[in-house]
Amino acid sequence: MMLRKLPGPFFGWLGVLMFLLLMQFLIRWLPEIAGKGIPLLVIIELIAYNLAYMVVLAVPMSTLLAALMAFGQLVESKAYTVMKGAGISFGQLVWPALVVGLFVTGFMVYFNTVMLPESNHRARMLWADIRMQQPGFELRPGVFYEGIEDYSILVRERPEGSNELEGITIYDYTNGRRQQAVIRASHGTLESDSLGREITMVLYDGEMHRPLARNADHTEGRYEKMQFAQHTLRLDISDFGFQRDDDRERRTDRTARTMRIAGLQEAADSLRREIQIEYEDISTSPHHPYRSDADGSADAWPPPDTLDADTALPLVLRDIPPDQHPNVVDNALQRARSLQSTLRSARRSVEWKDQRVRTYRVEIMKKYSIAVACVVFIFIGAPLGLSIRRGSLGVSAAFAMGIFLFYWITLVQGEKLADRAVIAPWFGMWVANMIMVTVGTWLVVYIVMDLRATPPLRTRLWTWLRSLWSDSPSA
Repeated sequence: MMLRKLPGPFFGWLGVLMFLLLMQFLIRWLPEIAGKGIPLLVIIELIAYNLAYMVVLAVPMSTLLAALMAFGQLVESKAYTVMKGAGISFGQLVWPALVVGLFVTGFMVYFNTVMLPESNHRARMLWADIRMQQPGFELRPGVFYEGIEDYSILVRERPEGSNELEGITIYDYTNGRRQQAVIRASHGTLESDSLGREITMVLYDGEMHRPLARNADHTEGRYEKMQFAQHTLRLDISDFGFQRDDDRERRTDRTARTMRIAGLQEAADSLRREIQIEYEDISTSPHHPYRSDADGSADAWPPPDTLDADTALPLVLRDIPPDQHPNVVDNALQRARSLQSTLRSARRSVEWKDQRVRTYRVEIMKKYSIAVACVVFIFIGAPLGLSIRRGSLGVSAAFAMGIFLFYWITLVQGEKLADRAVIAPWFGMWVANMIMVTVGTWLVVYIVMDLRATPPLRTRLWTWLRSLWSDSPSA
């Protein structure tokens, strides 16, 4: 009987929720697409790819709504009372719905781990192609624009309908990430040629910072700072007409949400190995002042917490002629600064990689926890539907909306705390399901023991306390 009642509400609510999410998507992103000469089939393809994340939201909530409505109608039509009178237990009534929930969960596991990452990847690549169509419209105040290869552009203000720019910051990666140049200007203008192949940025009252490559005369890194009254930067956009890039050539451009489980796990393991290598490189560095020798014996130095300027300096200079002391001290200071810079750089690198590892682990747990939420919502929706006295559309929708909002807020907050290393990734992603299972267990006990037909718990507790007081010897 329950197998006949569940599909109707489930697919009905799934369609309604998908429609609402689609409208929200179109309202948000249609202005970004319109007016760029994008073919209609490409727009339809983009919408189809973005339907994937809508399915992830709609299926669990549709499952909850279907369970609430199906079991609520049993109570409203008095069918549940007849079933109890016929000796049908709660378990016999609910197990078919749980089996359906397990099938839906299995499908969502496959969808979240295989289809969703691929759809996100294709949508991301297609968005990149669309945004290349007219890059000038994407240069928004306060947002980094990275549509032009090897450049990242930030503008503080840009008056609407004007080519005037204020507060310009440009990161130039044409010489690689390690030798990036930073250009800042107080204001400038943006122009494009008649053929649409080049954008010219004229910058005023600014400065440029860039590292210089080493050469025979300068073996150490150099740094250049140049101020300018006017600087012209020409950016090639000849390839910005709409065209589809070969997806296979861009497979390496992946994020956490566009990678499958195997890719996420492999990326996390690779970053862990890199972190371990960096720790080993630091501990075995010849510039490390307190490292151990190859035979395991420590260098002939006192512990660092026992050294100060008065004791360390004579130890260093004891075998060096006095006239060479200034040079030795200068060289030591340079090596110390170099070591300090190296350690800071290694610390930033390790912190960034550790954060990426947490992000990958959170994404893995998230894909599974949202899928399992389907059967969890059946588990909580069945007893809740039997406990409410009305199974109407409005009541079911209100309960479902409240439960799903609580679940989603808990999931999002857990993800943020896990990304910030406040809690473990598995706990952050599964705490919402654990709370739902706890509430569902209490509701099952409430229905199985028919606590609604008994006096409230507070009344029974007060009666028990009064009985203890009346039976006491002093009474």
